[in-house]
Amino acid sequence: MNPRKPIIRLTLTLIVIVVANQFAAKAELGQEPAKGSQPSAASPLNSTPAHRRHSASPYRSTSLTTRAQNHFESSWGIDTLEVKSVESGQLIRFGYRILDAAKASQLNDKKATPHLVDERARVSLDVPTMENAGQLRQSSTPEAGRSYWMVFSNKGKVVKQGDRVNVVIGKFRVDGLYVH
Repeated sequence: MNPRKPIIRLTLTLIVIVVANQFAAKAELGQEPAKGSQPSAASPLNSTPAHRRHSASPYRSTSLTTRAQNHFESSWGIDTLEVKSVESGQLIRFGYRILDAAKASQLNDKKATPHLVDERARVSLDVPTMENAGQLRQSSTPEAGRSYWMVFSNKGKVVKQGDRVNVVIGKFRVDGLYVH
């Protein structure tokens, strides 16, 4: 009996297993293997079971992390921060809900100039001032449980839905808000 025969049989068996795993993994991901392609044994699809594979999501998160939410609740007394494109994109609306009126009073301070910064578009938007109405923002005495807003002029529609923006009001700053 040839001493190499069991080694060759074992090697062929391992190759068949690797090829079968490659085809099964691609079928599981909804992909068809390329014709005539040879799967590599070091492929990441073969090294990790399908139920444990993690890949980066193609979708960007639209909400703040729990840690960030806790920071804004404890430091600034606000939650439910959101940024929306309104009036066909001509205005960007920043809204928030007040939990603690004393902590949140700095956001409604008329002396603090609000800015909305989009680093991708390289712009800083301001709150427009109307001749008879004044600034388009709420600056009344804050009350717990109420929602407040301000709008930023977006002439030329440089800030678009899907962008990440920063809002700065005096010492208050929030980064990476998703524009809905």
